[in-house]
Amino acid sequence: MIHPDTEVRFISAEKGRGLVATAFIAKGAIIWTFDPLDRRFSPADLAAYEEHYREIILTYSFRDQGGNYIFCWDNGRHINHSFHNNCCLTPYQLELATRDISPGEELTDDYGYLNIIEAFTPAPEAGGRGVVLPDDLRRCWRKWDEQLADAYPLILSAPQPLKPFIADETWRLLEQIATGAQQPASILGCLYPGA
Repeated sequence: MIHPDTEVRFISAEKGRGLVATAFIAKGAIIWTFDPLDRRFSPADLAAYEEHYREIILTYSFRDQGGNYIFCWDNGRHINHSFHNNCCLTPYQLELATRDISPGEELTDDYGYLNIIEAFTPAPEAGGRGVVLPDDLRRCWRKWDEQLADAYPLILSAPQPLKPFIADETWRLLEQIATGAQQPASILGCLYPGA
């Protein structure tokens, strides 16, 4: 389930469409959470599809720590890559805004933490790694843990329109993390060892 204050817009000829904020989204806001409408395809499930369907699943999915392909049913599948991401995946099957996102600003992920299958070279960005590699999560996890460490304390003060879609147990854990009563798990918990 994607944050409701977003919509798909044309970004550029190179990127195509992307997800853009339609209102201010505060740092610490949950911008996506896995929900029962999202699809989880095992590698065997994926292999059973014809090639053109496999290509769609691969294009709009990321891999979880079990090597399954998570296919978002909604506009969450349109979040583009940036080395200067403003959203970040967590080990709790949700993503947080890692900084304030202004209306009209594109929501972005660093695909390095999404267990990609093969390396790719995105549009150049100053200060970027240049290439996104399948093992980026093993090499860059500290940077993303730091981003999340800054965002977790703001969970309780940021507007949370997706809270009704968060399991009670997960919300209680997020409250403990936000108040400092519990340390958050590292983003390394999202690592698929086969990546």
